Amino acid sequence: MGQLTVRALRTVLVVVLAGTVFVQTGMVWALVSGSDPEDGSLPLTPLRVITILGMVSVQVALVCVWRLVAMVRRGTVFSHDAFRYVDVVIGAIVSAALVWFAVTAINAPGQRADPGVTLIMGGVGVAILGVALLVLVLRTLLAQAVARNVEASQLQAELDEVI
Repeated sequence: MGQLTVRALRTVLVVVLAGTVFVQTGMVWALVSGSDPEDGSLPLTPLRVITILGMVSVQVALVCVWRLVAMVRRGTVFSHDAFRYVDVVIGAIVSAALVWFAVTAINAPGQRADPGVTLIMGGVGVAILGVALLVLVLRTLLAQAVARNVEASQLQAELDEVI
C-alpha cells in the first residue's frame, strides 16, 4: 500500500472519528440537558441512546481499521494478530446493523401511512449485514494468506538448512 493511500485512508478515518465524537457529544448534551434543541420538547431518548451506541460501533471499527493499516504498512498483516482486529470489525458491523434495525423498529409506527420507508430501512439493515458477511469472506482470505505465509516460512527454513 502506497504512502498516499495510507495518508488518504488515515485522513478519512480521522475525519469520520472526529465527526462521530462531535455528534455523540451533542447527543449526550441533549440527553443530559433534558430538552430537544429543535423545539424544546422532551428528548427522543431511545433514538439518541441508539444513535450514540451506533456511533460507538463505527468508532470501534475505525480504530481497528487504523490498526490494520498500520500492520499493512509494517508488513505484518499476514499474521495471527490481524484476526483480532478483523473479528472486532465484523462484530462492530453486526452491532451497527442491529442498531439500525432498532432505529427501524422505533421509526416504523410513525410510518403507517407510508410503510415503504420501513421496508427500505429494513433493506439497509440487511445491506449492512451483507457488509459484515463480505468482511467475513475477506477474513477467510486472510486466513489462507497467513497459512501460505507460515508454509512459505517453513519451506524457506528448510531450504536454508539445505544450503
